[in-house]
Formats: sequence, C-alpha cells, structure tokens
Amino acid sequence: MATEKEKMIAGELYQAFGEELFGERQHAKRLCRRFNATTEEEMAEREGILRELLGTCGPNAFIEPPFRCDYGYNFHVGRNFYANFDLIVLDCCEVRIGDNCMIAPRVSIFTATHPLDAATRISGLEYAMPITIGDNVWIGGHAVINPGVTIGDNVVVAAGAVVTKDVPANVVVAGVPARIIRQLDAPES
Repeated sequence: MATEKEKMIAGELYQAFGEELFGERQHAKRLCRRFNATTEEEMAEREGILRELLGTCGPNAFIEPPFRCDYGYNFHVGRNFYANFDLIVLDCCEVRIGDNCMIAPRVSIFTATHPLDAATRISGLEYAMPITIGDNVWIGGHAVINPGVTIGDNVVVAAGAVVTKDVPANVVVAGVPARIIRQLDAPES
C-alpha cells in the first residue's frame, strides 16, 4: 500500500496532515525562514540553504527573499534561474523550471488542488498535478501558474495572467484565464 507521500507525488488523492508530510512541510518552513532571514551580505548562506531545500538547483540560480514552498524537494530549477521577491511554490508534485528563466515579484506556482466534490474535499483528501516550465521563460509579476500546466520554451507570461492550461512554445500569454496574445519568433540555434 502506498504511503501518503507516494500518493501525493503520484498525483493521487492523499491526506496532507499525516505525520510524515506534516513534518516535511515543517522542515521546509524552517529552511524558508532561515533563507528569508539572511541579509544581502550572506549570499553563500542563501545559496547553501537553497541547495539543501530544493530538489535540484542549477548553477547561477538566485531567489530573492522572501520565498515560500511546501516541501522544496519537489521544486527543480535549471541554470541561470532568477526569481524576484515573494515567490510562492506549492510543490506537492514536481515543479520543473528550465534554464534561463526569470520570475517577477509575487508569482504563485500551485501544484496543489482539491476535489470538486464537497464531501471528498471536507474529508481532507487533496491531490496535486505537476508543473513544467521550459527554457527561457519570463513570468510577469502577480502571475499564477495552476496545477498540471506545461509552459513551452521561450514563453512570456504577462503580469497578472492566470495560466490554467498548457502553453505552447514561443508565445506571449495574458489575461484571466491566460490566452495567447502574440506569437514570438523562435530563437536561432
């Protein structure tokens, strides 16, 4: 029989408030609190905490405090990653972000979701869906990336957009819900 953690990572219904998952969220909160308490003179300490917290953290990855996540180990960022202030990542399932990505202030990335059926939701069961963000993506301020979304390479997500479905490569999306407003030229190799 699968553990609640195994069910969570697999995208199945699970109970989030068992001892194992609650303890892991508490551990991530402690690391986030330590990270957020660092000063601009403590860059090496910040980097060390990120490498302890995140599943993978490519070279030249930088997150401005404050930063919050549920577990950390399900959050993977590539090289040359930059996130501005107030990034929130609910990483109950994997969040994978490619190389050369930039995230503006107050972006929220949510893998966590809840059943539509009220009785199931009230029982405490929830589930999560993974998020994948390609290379060279820029996400504007206050954007929300919803569970299960894949964003292609070279995409620009406009400020305030709410991304509810997959986004192909080389486009600009905007609005609530986000929709394609412009095609971009694919970069030359």
